[in-house]
Amino acid sequence: MSQLEASGAVGDERPTAPSADADAGAPAPTAKFAMITPLVVATALFMENLDSTVLSTSLPAIASDLHEDPVALKLALTAYLLSLAIFIPASGWTADRFGARKVFRAAILVFAIGSILCGLSSTLPEFVAARMIQGMGGAMMTPVGRLVLLRSIPRSEIVRALAWLTVPALIGPVIGPPVGGFITTYLHWRWIFWINIPISVLGVSLATMFIPNVREEETPPLDVVGFVLVGVSMASLIFGFSAAGRGVIAGSLDAALIALGFVCLAAYVRHALRAEHPILDLRLLKLPTFRASVGGGFLFRIGIGATPFLLPLMFQMAFGLTPFQSGSLTFVSTLGAMLMKPTAGPILKHLGFRNVLVFNALLSTLFFLANCLFQASTPHIVIICVLLAGGFFRSLEFTAINAVAYAEVPDKLMSHGTSLSAVGQQLSLSVGVTLGAAALEFARSHNGSGSALTTADFTPAFLVVGLVSAASVLFFMRLSPDAGAEISGRRR
Repeated sequence: MSQLEASGAVGDERPTAPSADADAGAPAPTAKFAMITPLVVATALFMENLDSTVLSTSLPAIASDLHEDPVALKLALTAYLLSLAIFIPASGWTADRFGARKVFRAAILVFAIGSILCGLSSTLPEFVAARMIQGMGGAMMTPVGRLVLLRSIPRSEIVRALAWLTVPALIGPVIGPPVGGFITTYLHWRWIFWINIPISVLGVSLATMFIPNVREEETPPLDVVGFVLVGVSMASLIFGFSAAGRGVIAGSLDAALIALGFVCLAAYVRHALRAEHPILDLRLLKLPTFRASVGGGFLFRIGIGATPFLLPLMFQMAFGLTPFQSGSLTFVSTLGAMLMKPTAGPILKHLGFRNVLVFNALLSTLFFLANCLFQASTPHIVIICVLLAGGFFRSLEFTAINAVAYAEVPDKLMSHGTSLSAVGQQLSLSVGVTLGAAALEFARSHNGSGSALTTADFTPAFLVVGLVSAASVLFFMRLSPDAGAEISGRRR
């Protein structure tokens, strides 16, 4: 019998639930917190998503103030990504060892300390170091926040809770650029980081009042070898894919970095299949629903990862729209996602996970590919309608992917599931941007448009990325018709 079976991850027997600290002072997991908990977690995730997108808009002003070249400030972005890649794998073990609520609050505080140090930085090395501290907090906030949610509510409420948890991930990248532009123009770029302080105080206070400190009674030793291998692998891959084609580092060095990432990843797979307690338990991939969520979700998110890069670039560079006009158009996709939230539960209950994941993935891809048909002369009302509908179906797919992942994962292994899922998400988003940028550059070089981007250059990029996202149905269609029935509420 495999270790996964021995741990209760497969079969009919369910393991005992994790314990909650007796002196935690927070409520035990009950259904009445099914709405409060995701809103508390979303407070921290909104801060993280907003901060990362606001910073991109303000890099030129920061570079000028620090007397640095704007290109050098890319180190601030990559330093954050590196820190995420290194510490995300350890998030599950840390939550099991010290308690999910304690780690979640500590992650918010670390992120806030990093924000303060960013605002006080006067040199590039200080700024980069502060961003790495922020990344340490962010690496714990996302997976541990999801773990807090999954362990604090009944399984029957997972779909509805995860539907609302995706809101900050959708809103942050949309409102980030205009907020960053406003703060940089009318206040000072340092306020970008200082506004995180009141949000952090709110998040810690709400977590203390409403989130139980659930944790495992017995935690195995930290898998140090696995931690090093995964950290080097993910840092190399995410940084390598993020830097590809952007001139951050030499092309040969970037290729070597990506190659190192794959070598370390292969070494970790070998290690994880032999270790008794690996830091990322790959044996969870034996579970059909978890495998479909991680594998299919990886491919589907590639298209989503490329969208914030390709769409604004096309609107501004090819169509000649202003940043404000471009942001006003892309914002409607978030409105579509918001409209989906109340409908996700009933849709999944009526149709089931497999039907939704398969057909909605294809439908979402069609709306993504519709971007190829946009021209500078296309009426904005048509663009708005397409993006609105696309945001609705894309958000439904995200909710289904995130929820079905934990349909068969026992409570004892939930921390491993959230860590492994978070690593896949980070890697897929980086691959999406890299793939979209590579396809765009290839089209521009072959269309003879020179340095200027034209509408025709974006068509191959949308096609390539869209087809990769559509390939996710190869994972979803292998699910059984009643997969995830326990959390969707659909009759078997």
